[in-house]
Amino acid sequence: MSEFSALKIIVLAGGISHERDVSLRSGRRIADALTDEGHFVTVLDPGANLLGTLAEQVPDLIWPTLHGATGEDGALLSLLETTGLPFLGSRGPAAALAWNKAIAKELVLRAGFATPPAIALSTETFRDLGAASVLEHLVSAIGLPLVVKPAQGGSSQGVTIVRTPADLPRAMVDAYTYADTALVEAYIDGTEVTVAVLDTGDGPTALPIVEIVPLDGVYSFEARYNAGETDFYTPARLSDDISVTVATAAVAIHTLLGLRHLSRIDLIVDAAGTPWFLEANVLPGLTETSLVPQAIEADRRTLGATYSALAVNALATQ
Repeated sequence: MSEFSALKIIVLAGGISHERDVSLRSGRRIADALTDEGHFVTVLDPGANLLGTLAEQVPDLIWPTLHGATGEDGALLSLLETTGLPFLGSRGPAAALAWNKAIAKELVLRAGFATPPAIALSTETFRDLGAASVLEHLVSAIGLPLVVKPAQGGSSQGVTIVRTPADLPRAMVDAYTYADTALVEAYIDGTEVTVAVLDTGDGPTALPIVEIVPLDGVYSFEARYNAGETDFYTPARLSDDISVTVATAAVAIHTLLGLRHLSRIDLIVDAAGTPWFLEANVLPGLTETSLVPQAIEADRRTLGATYSALAVNALATQ
């Protein structure tokens, strides 16, 4: 590693969320790539001794890769900020905004970007107003098909595409398994894409767009992390003009939400070429089947050099 000085980096991976295994896989891949670049890396599964361990080891940089609420709801990131230790990724308040899909959608909508119409329903509201009447109203107001998902969460856990009224009750139950609030969203027919946005020192930049084509039609948790269940096209099969529109929107949304260093913006591109914002991921997965590494490699970068550049820039932009 000739270009950068070696850093002492602690990668936080694991946690207790539904996405623990994904986090561990991401953490190990990051650690291996950074180690190959000459950095000194420790993977730490956070627990009751986290703050004491950080104070004792005093790393040059902390790289959180805790997926799910454990790492992405902003609490841990805000706590890290109070330690005074540099860390890679968005600050706590920005992460909290992005973590709540309904709030992120509203901010993006107010900024003039398209996002599917949606209604957020807590379990209490759903129960108190009468589940049957609420479900009937949702079908009437939003129309079919529609998408039901947890209002907070990642990795497509608890996400269902609902095509008939009979499928809606089960979809709500699945969403509530992962969060106390469900987001019921209009289904947009189009090309599912994701854009990795990273900053290695020259400001937020979009990597090649990844097009997602799950073989069974739904980009589920299994389709995300089991090789062979989804076809990916990087760069996406979009015209040059539409690709520029999508990439520009992703970088603008990353900036609008106050994210930094690394994010992944998920969108649907309709037949007219309009990108519809779905959600922002402040700590995107970096496993062997994840989308950000695919985008990095499609940009003719190596994972090690890219992660090293991200780490160096994160240290310089605290």
